[in-house]
Amino acid sequence: MKNNKNDILLRVKEITKRFPGVLANDKINFDLRHQEIHCLLGENGAGKTTLMNIIYGLYQQDEGEIFLNNTPVEIKSPNDAMRLGIGMVHQHFMLVPVMTVVENIMLGTEKTRGLKIGQLSKLDREKVNREIREIASQHNLRVNPEAVVQDLSVGEAQRVEILKMLYKGAQILILDEPTAVLTPQETDELFSIMRSLINEGKTIIFITHKLKEVLAVADRITVLRNGKVVGTTSPDKTTMEELANMMVGREVILSVKKKPARPAEQVLELIDLHILDNRKIEAIRGISIKIRAGEIYGIAGVQGNGQKELIESLTGLRKINTGNVFMRGKDVTNANTRSLINMGMGHIPEDRQKYGLILAFSVEDNLILQTYYKTPFSNHGLINPQAIHENASRLVKEFDVRTPSIFIQVANLSGGNQQKVIVARELSRPLDLLIINQPTRGLDVGSIEFIHNRIIQARDKGAAVLLVSAELDEILSLSDRIGVIYRGQIVAEMDVKKADRETLGFYMAGLSKKQPELNKKLGIIP
Repeated sequence: MKNNKNDILLRVKEITKRFPGVLANDKINFDLRHQEIHCLLGENGAGKTTLMNIIYGLYQQDEGEIFLNNTPVEIKSPNDAMRLGIGMVHQHFMLVPVMTVVENIMLGTEKTRGLKIGQLSKLDREKVNREIREIASQHNLRVNPEAVVQDLSVGEAQRVEILKMLYKGAQILILDEPTAVLTPQETDELFSIMRSLINEGKTIIFITHKLKEVLAVADRITVLRNGKVVGTTSPDKTTMEELANMMVGREVILSVKKKPARPAEQVLELIDLHILDNRKIEAIRGISIKIRAGEIYGIAGVQGNGQKELIESLTGLRKINTGNVFMRGKDVTNANTRSLINMGMGHIPEDRQKYGLILAFSVEDNLILQTYYKTPFSNHGLINPQAIHENASRLVKEFDVRTPSIFIQVANLSGGNQQKVIVARELSRPLDLLIINQPTRGLDVGSIEFIHNRIIQARDKGAAVLLVSAELDEILSLSDRIGVIYRGQIVAEMDVKKADRETLGFYMAGLSKKQPELNKKLGIIP
């Protein structure tokens, strides 16, 4: 019997899940129809990923039931989920970097040949390679099966994760924050892939924070808040403002409100920087920038055009090959990170887990990583626990870090709350220069509003802010001046009043030489 698109494929009833000090899911009811994209929306820590981890078998519910095609099922492990046709692509990819695409996809379900008595079996790479190519072609998932995963872009790695689930027979795909690490172009491509999967008979649960994406791709939307279902709606019956209010439980201002910048003295000057990437290829080719106190300089560009290498060089994590960096008139070229911090630099990194936090440390310890050796946290080499506790308690409250305790490992916090720990640590110190890379990646609207306001406050207190973001709306909302980076060079620089998405898009795509009238309007000679 053929399933109707309105038929319920998956249903969870009264699902409850508790962790120490946290009620993550509170009697949740949720259903999924055949061949629909059902978006699960909510703040960081609202219980979205916990619910999906229960459906995928990574957690077991304390109470409640799961039904598949109206039949109750027990899902005690991911293997159980996969046998039932449920696959999950996690926000942080579960791939082995040194293995090829084929090896990653067949891992755990290896196909062999030469199974004869007394003979060793051999992995049948050719057969798996053919099968992967067929699935990839069917769903427009372009990827080279022989490529090594660590050499792939983020978008390609994500396609490998989707291919892995399809190869294992998934009919229901759970995509957890799939666009959190994608460029706008990669996001558009992912949405095209999702629609293709739906047309081929698959069903998708799409977890996200991004309201524009929800309205662009969803058939239905369920909103969670504080572990409970607030409501279910559809794009034609709601707005971004209504969804934001449902998520946060209050009115959310989606646009950034700021006073005009009042730039003062020059804080940061970059002179003809040349920087190599990990392959010893020039990633930054002659960048020169000046940033003054009390202004935000935004760098717009497609990911992979040298932003990562530039930020790492300015924060002491990568060597500058030629050129100079001056901070408050002092040459700090290739200065170490501690020296830069002591001069008044703050850094909110692109990868919060790799560069921003020590995941095994507590919340309170992560909040003093830059200052643990200074008073009041250390006296003559001895740690002062009381001062550390008081600092953490104050910052957790001031920056709205939602944690059961300042003593738990920061790894146990949601992504948004991990980001708030970094923001609290960096912005609670006196700053001359704030360097920010992707400050709101993967965050919900409430957290984005909060962090944007804090960045504006840092500017208004006199910090010079260098902002890198793949989100054009963020660049346009926060920046006072914008530089567009393309292939390691600043190809255009403009006041935010002269900028719009279309203008920035031309330069980001490397089309500046083909736009003489646009260049003239902005006073730019390519």
